[in-house]
Amino acid sequence: MDVEELYENLKKIQETKGYFFNKDKKMVFELLKGLIENKERYGYMVCPCRLSSGERENDKDIICPCIYRKPDIEEFGSCYCNLYVSNEWNEDKIPHVYVPERRPAEKMLF
Repeated sequence: MDVEELYENLKKIQETKGYFFNKDKKMVFELLKGLIENKERYGYMVCPCRLSSGERENDKDIICPCIYRKPDIEEFGSCYCNLYVSNEWNEDKIPHVYVPERRPAEKMLF
């Protein structure tokens, strides 16, 4: 699957759930390339903004879309990577602030 195809497929699926790609399409495509590379490397699309253990069970919380996306967008209007955002974030109706890492430190020790 190429980046454009992944973009279109995910866009259709996620927008119906109220999640939108960041309006910075160049950045979005870089992140999607990272997802594709991680799928080839690990067999699953783990978040390109986080370090994968290479073990699906340990990484299941950061398989995109990660379990932290919903609370991140509810609180900040954007997920940790800035891949998925709210409409308000894309329309500059809310501030674009740093989204802190929610993943527990013990999940990152391997």
